[in-house]
Amino acid sequence: MRYAITVEYDGAGYSGWQRQLNAPTVQQTVEEALRVLTGEETVIVGSGRTDAGVHAAGQVAHFDTARELDVYRFRYSLNALLPEDVKVVKMQRVADDFHAQYSAKQKTYSYGMYISRTPSPLRRGRFVRITPPFDVEKFVAAARMFEGEHDFKAFGNVGSEVSTTVRTIYSAEVKVCGDEVVLYLTGNGFLYNMVRVIAGTLVRVATGKMPSEEIERMFAEGTRTHGIKTLPPYGLTLEKVFYNIFPPEDKV
Repeated sequence: MRYAITVEYDGAGYSGWQRQLNAPTVQQTVEEALRVLTGEETVIVGSGRTDAGVHAAGQVAHFDTARELDVYRFRYSLNALLPEDVKVVKMQRVADDFHAQYSAKQKTYSYGMYISRTPSPLRRGRFVRITPPFDVEKFVAAARMFEGEHDFKAFGNVGSEVSTTVRTIYSAEVKVCGDEVVLYLTGNGFLYNMVRVIAGTLVRVATGKMPSEEIERMFAEGTRTHGIKTLPPYGLTLEKVFYNIFPPEDKV
């Protein structure tokens, strides 16, 4: 029987989602807790990787087990075994052909930053500090340029092994609260470090170090200029993974 779980985690203490030989990962942490409860060597399959230090509010994974589980009781038991920085927030029985990675239709990532000359200890590890001046209107306008289908070659880091660098961004939204600016990108797929590079590009525009017109050139030529940096991983959160084959009632 196949079950899907939605996992929320603080990635600060982990070397990403995917299991590694010599470093703690979220996948390994959840699998070890599942093994205690089921008595089986359970392998979970995530919707995709997240890098070291990246957080998740809605990472989806699936696993198979020979046992029929009471999803409510099992989830509470599982969370009792998991550490404070990793919790299963949803669990449900799914069809045998459901696949956390291949059945995914789109994902939403957020990138959080705050605009200040003074570091904020309480936001350390979740928001990236950007030194003013910072033009929010330029940031928002430039973000909209990423909507639609584009070749994102210039916005993915070298080493990505993909058949195409063309992706579709369905929405690029910006939420502002006080000095905090959070970018939300929803798309059908993302290249390696793509969200962090896009965020870095928008920061260059908002701080007056790059004209927004340069974004169109990067789409056309596939190269990156103006000192655009890949922003730190701790500002990035996988917010949600979307599917169309979950049961109608998304049980919690």
